[in-house]
Amino acid sequence: MKNNFVLFLIVALSILIGYLLGNEKELLTIVDSGGSRINRLERLLTYIENDYVEKINTDSLVGVVIEDIVERLDPHSVYIPSFERQMIVENMQGNFYGIGVSFFLVRDTVTVIRVIKDGPSEKAGLMAGDRILVANQDTLFQKKYSANKIMSILKGKPGTDVKLKLYRKSEDLIVDISLKRGKVPLQSVESHYMIDDSIGYIKINRFSQTTFNEFELAIQNLMGEGMDKMILDLRDNPGGYLHSAKQISNAFLSKNQTIVITKTNMGEEEKSFAKGDGVFQEGGLIILVNEQSASASEIVAGAVQDNDRGWIIGRRTFGKGLVQKQMPLGGGDAVRLTIAKYYTPSGRSIQKPYSNNGRKDYYEDLNNRFENGEMADEKKIPIIDSLAFKTASGRTVYGGGGITPDNYVSNKNTQEEEWNDLILNSPLISNFVFNELDQNRKAFSKLKEVQLLNNKSSSILPSYEQFSDYCKTNGIEFKNGKKETLKAIRANLALQLFGENIFNRIKNQEDIFIDKAIKTLDTL
Repeated sequence: MKNNFVLFLIVALSILIGYLLGNEKELLTIVDSGGSRINRLERLLTYIENDYVEKINTDSLVGVVIEDIVERLDPHSVYIPSFERQMIVENMQGNFYGIGVSFFLVRDTVTVIRVIKDGPSEKAGLMAGDRILVANQDTLFQKKYSANKIMSILKGKPGTDVKLKLYRKSEDLIVDISLKRGKVPLQSVESHYMIDDSIGYIKINRFSQTTFNEFELAIQNLMGEGMDKMILDLRDNPGGYLHSAKQISNAFLSKNQTIVITKTNMGEEEKSFAKGDGVFQEGGLIILVNEQSASASEIVAGAVQDNDRGWIIGRRTFGKGLVQKQMPLGGGDAVRLTIAKYYTPSGRSIQKPYSNNGRKDYYEDLNNRFENGEMADEKKIPIIDSLAFKTASGRTVYGGGGITPDNYVSNKNTQEEEWNDLILNSPLISNFVFNELDQNRKAFSKLKEVQLLNNKSSSILPSYEQFSDYCKTNGIEFKNGKKETLKAIRANLALQLFGENIFNRIKNQEDIFIDKAIKTLDTL
């Protein structure tokens, strides 16, 4: 195994050198009578390219080799082929240039779900329910294009023209619209609102370049409405930029309090400290986490917990204590490589164990937590006494596998209930709601946010029975509670009609995490 790893590593180094030199073919034809291992492998690729009986794309071999090498490192080092790289970059930048719509593919037709507020499409008059038939010279219907392919057609350089041919179902008309591509924000602070007169709620779905600016604006808005206590929701947040996590942590901590410690393989250690200019250094603070809160989310939770700044409520976090850096390989490809480990202010690593070639086991850890009873009983959380650390006030916290909350929220659902919850959070219910909207948009347009928020009865709202029947037509037996299902329908209606903020307000109603957070804040 060790020899194989060395072999793959040598191949990768050879490939990387070729990319860096900018002329792969020229490098491959080098002959070195010294017979070094790198040059022997370079020579092999040349032989394959020039002499092998079948025509082989050596570039594809390069990608396979790089991917295989990286997979032998750690679970978070990954190879990024060129066709994925741009999407990842845009997601982390927090914006892209396009027309500004959310869409479904409905029977091979691009169907607009929602037009992004103040975006190019809204200004040009696009409407939810419109079918995009043609974009410039590209016919989009009945082509079986992937969503990524369609996005690549609709996106482009800022200010470039796009001519769209639409079918407007609500009016049974073909409509021609011209617009210019513009900046489309990808919000990472997807929701913020006041729960009551003093408690504000902010949800961050990832840590991008724009996260702190969005977060700061949300705080300012909420403090203007009287917020002096905050619930920061990092559930299901997979992480992102380390710098953004530091910025968010700095908002809560006093001057010179430690935020995070990073260590490289060379033993270089860097400590990050709060500057003392944070916008919310005082006031009650709760951070919500769960088993899908990872990386940058865990840095923020660890900084707050270890400095005794606030309370962590939820379930044990994912357990990712590694720092990655994205590095270009040339030709549009890149590698995201783990370059350091990070430690919380108390000095603990929250990275859960992993082994080479153990990616499957690593990610199945979450299933194992359910099976061993941890999700329902915090006493089942594995504790390693040798990994005990102390917070600033002397409380004991543990490393070795995620952030354990100060106040645990049990998940006592059965596997059947878990399955039904997945359905309620899947595209199935979104598609159902869209179909209902699409049949009578004029009637649904009369709905107000407050009606959905306050669950005011309306004959137009889809019923539990309708959704159950819809599931059956898709081969799914659905038996979830009526109350939870109707709330999910209302939330998805709100999302497609009004956006993420009202969606989360409805989704969070009677949420046990938030209920526990409110009770905790009332005692502070």
